[in-house]
Amino acid sequence: MKSQMIPLLYPPFSFSSIFAPAKSSNHAVFCYSRNQNRTATSRNSRIQVRVRVRVRVQASLSLVSNLISLAAVVATLNSALPSIAIPSLNSQTPPPSPTTPFSQSKNLQSGLEDDGKIRPCPSMNPGCISTNPKSSSFAFPWVIPDNSLDNAVQKLQEAIIKTQKNAKILVIKDTPYGQYLQAEIDGGFSPDMLEFLVKRDTVAYRSVATKVIYIYPFTTALGDSKGQEERLQKILDQLGWYAPSFNTMD
Repeated sequence: MKSQMIPLLYPPFSFSSIFAPAKSSNHAVFCYSRNQNRTATSRNSRIQVRVRVRVRVQASLSLVSNLISLAAVVATLNSALPSIAIPSLNSQTPPPSPTTPFSQSKNLQSGLEDDGKIRPCPSMNPGCISTNPKSSSFAFPWVIPDNSLDNAVQKLQEAIIKTQKNAKILVIKDTPYGQYLQAEIDGGFSPDMLEFLVKRDTVAYRSVATKVIYIYPFTTALGDSKGQEERLQKILDQLGWYAPSFNTMD
């Protein structure tokens, strides 16, 4: 009996062209094997592993490149920062200098100027009168009669207390420019300040409101010097001293 080749069509297996005769029969049998398929599978696995390794290497190189770029940017920023003045949150900055009439009015200076003169009226304070010629509200100094030259400062102090409400004598002192007296009295909205400089038979003075009133949004202060003039006139009448004026000079 002749041996027949029987095709087995079951992919993915392939038949081997090698046949061996069976020991118990005369039939030749074809043996198929999976060796070829296993070889292809192993090759594909190796290719996939190589591809994965290559992808991971490329990703790692890309990450390293990005890190290097970021480090370069940080180094550039750090090198530029020292040239920029960045104030610390904990540092104490000096207060800004007065730039508005309101802020200037809160820093009223008292006492004599460096040259020994009574201070002028602040430009933003209309409630003031001064014998300093720099003042917009100027007044002539008083003249002490010859019969009142003795204890002139003491007499001035008594006249202030008698004519003004809640008067407080704050300072009486001798200076190289004369005797200086400073008093605090009731004002319209706050205490007013009186300053006098007695030098022989002449009395220089300043009467000024210590608080300036503003009405938003206007920047012009309220008040005038008439109240200060009336106050000083009461003191002058109590003393009986003489006050020159433009009218008496005609």
